[in-house]
Formats: sequence, structure tokens, C-alpha cells
Amino acid sequence: MSDLRLVIFDVDGTLSDSLGEIRAAMAVAFDEVELTLPSRDEIKRIIGLSLAEAMPLLAPEVPPSTHARLVEVYKRAYQQNRLAAGPEHSPLFPGMRALVQRLSQEPETLLAVATGKSRRGLEALLDVHEMRGYFQSIQVADDHPSKPNPSMILTALAETGVAPERAVMIGDTRYDIDMARAAGIASIAVGWGYHPLSELSQATASVETPQGLAAAIDRLTGEK
Repeated sequence: MSDLRLVIFDVDGTLSDSLGEIRAAMAVAFDEVELTLPSRDEIKRIIGLSLAEAMPLLAPEVPPSTHARLVEVYKRAYQQNRLAAGPEHSPLFPGMRALVQRLSQEPETLLAVATGKSRRGLEALLDVHEMRGYFQSIQVADDHPSKPNPSMILTALAETGVAPERAVMIGDTRYDIDMARAAGIASIAVGWGYHPLSELSQATASVETPQGLAAAIDRLTGEK
């Protein structure tokens, strides 16, 4: 197992551009409880966290019962919007499908997902884009504490048997980068997501394009 490497992807803001769908579901949820919808930038700041962690940050003035209601309505609205949108839901960022496909064909490379999405939401997204079979380990908010707790990464390492020095986390938010640091693995910050690269300086590397991402993965996992 020592010659294997593990490449772990965040989803929202890294693999797929989900901001429009997230904001639309937030609008329904906040309207339901008669609260003012947070701004676009405020919503971008919480992407990557589990919903239970995100709602108190977006609506700190209301009690936990209202946060729970926001989560419930958000999940329902997101699912309804996903079903209505079909294949147009949460499009993949340009170049990411090709990169995942290429990596999945390498015998020494295992792929994983670590996301704040629910299992149902993630599986629906992967099915829409016909990508479910590419990932050997799938870690979701249903089963773990919210990022940046390292539980998702530690579980992916345990499931695949890959050593930490042969693993890398790819993400677009500080939650991804902090999670990787807490788990003791390298990280790559991508420049097309929801937190600016200027705020992700703790990442081991940063990239602006999928082509640059492929080279960074090789460099940080010991591949030539």
C-alpha cells in the first residue's frame, strides 16, 4: 500500500460551482422564518461548513430552534431546486472532470471527497455528472464534525490505507486548508472558489488552473 497516493477533493467551490444553488436555497429558508437574507459575500464565507455550523454564523440573533428550522427548510429547497434543474445543477468548473477522470485511471492514485454536503446531496451531484464511480472514499457532513475538524481526512486515510505524506487535500476555503493541517497532510488552495487565495496562505501550495493543480498534486505526493 505504500506506493499508493490519495487525492482528496472538496466539492462546492472546488469541483462544482454551487453558489447559485446555495444562495437560492438560503433565500427560501430565510424567507420561511422571516429573516433578512445574508449578502452574497456572507453566504460565500460559510460555504464548506456543515449547515448546523453555518446557520448560527448567518443568523446569530435567533435561537437554536430557528437555526434548526433554517437547516430543515434549506435542505428541502435545495433538493427541490436540484430536481428541477437536472443536469444544469451545480455545474463542474472547467477542466475538473477531465482531471478527475485522468487521476482515476492511474493505478497508484486513489480519490476521495471530503465535503460539508449531505450524503444525499453529494450522491445526487455525482450522479448528475456521472462521477460517483471515481471516488474510493466519500466523507460527508452526515458522518463527521464540521470542517475544519480533521475527522473526514483521517477517515479517508484509514479507509484507503494511504500514509499522510502521500495524501493531499484540495479545496477553496480556509476550512479545507485548516482541516488538512489538523490532519497532518499537504493542501492545495484553488483560485476559482469562494475564498480568495490571499486568505489561504497556510496552504502548502496554491493554483489558478486545473493544469496547475495536476502538477501540484504530483509534486506534493512525491510523484515525478
